[in-house]
Amino acid sequence: MSELTELTAVELVDGYRKGEFSPVEATRAALERADRIQPVVNAFVRLDAEGALAQARDSAERWRRGEPAGLVDGVPVTVKDILLMRGVPTLRGSKTVDPRRRWDEDAPSVARLREHGAVFLGRTTTPEFGWKGVTDSPLTGVTRNPHDVSRTAGGSSGGSAAAVAMGAGPLSLGTDGGGSVRIPAAFCGIFGMKPTYGRVPLYPASAFGTLSHVGPMTRDAADAALLMDVISGPDPRDWSALGPVTGSFVDALEGGVRGLRVAYSPSLGGQVAVRPAVAAAVRRAVERLAGLGAYVTEADPDFTDPVEAFHVLWFSGAARVTQHFGPHQRELLDPGLREICGLGARFSALDYLAAVDVRMKLGRRMGRFHQSYDLLVTPTLPLTAFEAGAEVPARSGLRRWTGWTPFTYPFNMSQQPAATVPVGVDADGLPVGLQIVAARHRDELVLRTAHALYEAGVARAVGN
Repeated sequence: MSELTELTAVELVDGYRKGEFSPVEATRAALERADRIQPVVNAFVRLDAEGALAQARDSAERWRRGEPAGLVDGVPVTVKDILLMRGVPTLRGSKTVDPRRRWDEDAPSVARLREHGAVFLGRTTTPEFGWKGVTDSPLTGVTRNPHDVSRTAGGSSGGSAAAVAMGAGPLSLGTDGGGSVRIPAAFCGIFGMKPTYGRVPLYPASAFGTLSHVGPMTRDAADAALLMDVISGPDPRDWSALGPVTGSFVDALEGGVRGLRVAYSPSLGGQVAVRPAVAAAVRRAVERLAGLGAYVTEADPDFTDPVEAFHVLWFSGAARVTQHFGPHQRELLDPGLREICGLGARFSALDYLAAVDVRMKLGRRMGRFHQSYDLLVTPTLPLTAFEAGAEVPARSGLRRWTGWTPFTYPFNMSQQPAATVPVGVDADGLPVGLQIVAARHRDELVLRTAHALYEAGVARAVGN
């Protein structure tokens, strides 16, 4: 049964269809793996073995009748503890959330998975309200990296990344407001994608506004395309959701990269100091893209680091989350979150609008850039996973997590689709990610390019 935990969602569905194994067997294997890894990496807030097995038995009966409910019927999935799930508390990594309130609604992406017959294993860890790029919280403690438990899994979707990397379900839903899907996916050696803003509807609206995206975290791009086919499309509760998808993301995987115009920016024009092992692994993958027929040019999007504007938007959102907290609730907060909430509360409306101006300028700049290039390729991060329990690497001189994520948050500001694929490891065996960015609404191009890298053996889930 343990071999079932190594299969992708695509392979599981194919096996169910052929009768080679059942959703019950796959779910038992995933639950056993989750139980085994939880003391090691602390990926879960909550596991629901009884509920998952009941869902798996229902799925097995549907497959027996030849009437699967949808595209992922019987596939074990996990959900970051930021997204609402009916009947289960959504604690958001915080001691300030009362678990006794009514939990009677699914987030749109969770609802779509339920409609398609997915088996929900449990909720994965997040830093408090998803505020930073690593995963530790006052509620659940530290989530660790599957490849070295002394290192961070990244964040804020760190539990999801660790769970997928270690075989506790091939699919997970994460959220990404400044890199929170791509950061942990890169650190843990899996695939993670931030779709175009609005492609996957979000409800309730994030306090961080239109920076926050919902995206797939999977073993490869084919699984991500399958998950995108399930969770994409409008929902009446999200006023900013995009319209219906034309076609299938799975169908769009084929075609390769031949003829695509790829801009390779190793350091965003010298703005980012990238560790040599990371730079070398990414460059090798880019050279392989060229070998597959892409027209690769070393070119930079030529924008100034928008970190100060991002901080205004991000810290203001954090302040909004905690606006009505009393003194006792504030004392329960992660100290770093409490600090940025104080900063965010001091920004004026004019400060916020000035940050929006920076964001719009960046969006225009990237729109023009993609008139010349189909894709932008960068390292996902300039480093590999550092010590667990810290917001920034020791002796780095950095203050906040944005100091080591300069390749990720700009594309939340511009709302573009961006994904990370694992393209190697450093000398310590820690995964390296390559980031693929496309123009808004070209999610299928990101997935197609990533899939080509997997098919060529350049990208692969990093074993542990």
